[in-house]
Amino acid sequence: MHYKEKYNLWLNSPIIDRETKQELLDIQGNEKEIEDRFYKDLEFGTAGLRGKIGAGSNRMNKYTVGMATQGLANYICKKGEEAKKKGVVIAYDSRRMSSDFALHAALVLCANGIKTYLYKQMQPTPILSFSIRELGTISGIVITASHNPPEYNGYKVYWSDGAQVSPPMDREIIEEVSRVKGFEDIKKTDEKEALEKGLLLYIDEEVVSRYIEKVTNLCINKSLIEKYGKELKVVYTPLNGTGNKPVRRVLKELGFEHVFVVPEQELPDPDFSTVGYPNPEDKKVFALGIELAEKHDADLIIATDPDCDRIGVVVKNKEGEYVALSGNQIGALIVYYVLSGLEAQGRLPENSYIVKSIVTSELGRVIADSFGVATMNTLTGFKFICGKVREIEERDPGKTYIMGYEESHGYVVDDFVRDKDGVIASMFMCEMAAWYKSKGMTLYEGLIDLWEKYGYYADKVKSIQMEGREGMERIQQLMNNLRDAQLKEVAGIPVVRIEDYYQGEAYNLEDGSTERIDFPVSNVLKFYLKDNSWFSVRPSGTEPKVKFYFSTVGSSLQEAEAKNEKLIKAVDDMI
Repeated sequence: MHYKEKYNLWLNSPIIDRETKQELLDIQGNEKEIEDRFYKDLEFGTAGLRGKIGAGSNRMNKYTVGMATQGLANYICKKGEEAKKKGVVIAYDSRRMSSDFALHAALVLCANGIKTYLYKQMQPTPILSFSIRELGTISGIVITASHNPPEYNGYKVYWSDGAQVSPPMDREIIEEVSRVKGFEDIKKTDEKEALEKGLLLYIDEEVVSRYIEKVTNLCINKSLIEKYGKELKVVYTPLNGTGNKPVRRVLKELGFEHVFVVPEQELPDPDFSTVGYPNPEDKKVFALGIELAEKHDADLIIATDPDCDRIGVVVKNKEGEYVALSGNQIGALIVYYVLSGLEAQGRLPENSYIVKSIVTSELGRVIADSFGVATMNTLTGFKFICGKVREIEERDPGKTYIMGYEESHGYVVDDFVRDKDGVIASMFMCEMAAWYKSKGMTLYEGLIDLWEKYGYYADKVKSIQMEGREGMERIQQLMNNLRDAQLKEVAGIPVVRIEDYYQGEAYNLEDGSTERIDFPVSNVLKFYLKDNSWFSVRPSGTEPKVKFYFSTVGSSLQEAEAKNEKLIKAVDDMI
């Protein structure tokens, strides 16, 4: 259907409410805006929905949320009455329309006879993951757009193990969603009726308390915190999102007495007025935190994104300046601290493993190797990281999972949460800072110590934003061009291996051999160079941009960074 036909369909539909129609009338005459809102349906992809909030088929609104939820409801109903009784748990973040979308999804599920547990207040994504297994539900939904700009919202679906749905289940749910052809297919009820029938249940604080207890029990050196927790000074910002209460509660219960919260970013603000783009990967979000840290001479600054599944960290370097740690650096520090701590206490299991994504630095793997711990690689995203945990549980229950992480600032330790967890990561960063403080070291000095032990790694990520239909076409053309280029060398260094995760093949350029890659199909390319450098390219799964990852290794930080800059320039020139 042409975008203009869909626009008029929405305007004339008796199901669409007056407020939505007025929003559409307000853009009459703006053909580019109308086209962008209606040239496609907001795709229910392998991670659910994500898009700008507004009226239109290519926007997040109660109608697109309703259609997605009806598709999920149809899928659950086909699983039988027991699945409907187990039900679905729903959480949401601090964004615009999040609580409305959450209630709307709950009422669609209830109208389909599916028991639904709904949080009354906003909660982090990791608590949603925990709640699924804690309540024994068949599925879970979280309404969030994570760290996207304020005009976005999203909808992620989880299954009974607490992880995001992964292949082949994600495709099966997508097929059910695609069969919901119109608004008239969406079943409806109201809140009062759903409560009276016992189909809608609001979740009490007890579930959150059980989660907090589990997190604090992960602490490796509680006795150390009893002393150095009183000395460590931490600045924390939830970036106006869901992390404020759980992160502060965990740190307080463990004994960290000097936690200073950035006041302008403490309470919910769906506009994220102080930062605009609430991404803890970006040092700009730390401006107010650094001001507060300088005032209190803080040891470290922690930020969690709006749904508190990612974490950013700023620490003092040797010159006393506050510097941001990359996602790879944070991950390497946590890997080393957790494995060395468990080994020192005789609690590191044999036949254990960690999981990381294919675009994450190899430093974590090198560290894990030194402890006799295996490393499993997956595609980008915790649906694949925690999906790998599920796969290994079923295939080889003798193996023990320790933690999973990826370069985009996502980390989780243990398996009672099956998604990245900013609460757990915040706790470990504070515990680790206290541990290094007990040795007369800062966290930054701890990172230098890792480099000196395992090699100096420089890892950078570069993104190119490409909005709208034209942007999608340009991204696809870029990937096709790189795929067809048959690169032999980059920055003067021979290419020795190319992995194409869309074709599912790896090409060894030294001996001409080809091998299959046993991964789900994904539009990702990875190029390995003869000097152990590599770079990878992939379209973002959640934002209109293409991402480039660059990794180099050197005998010093200066050498590694110089090689990285040279590699980035060569790829820039090439594209």
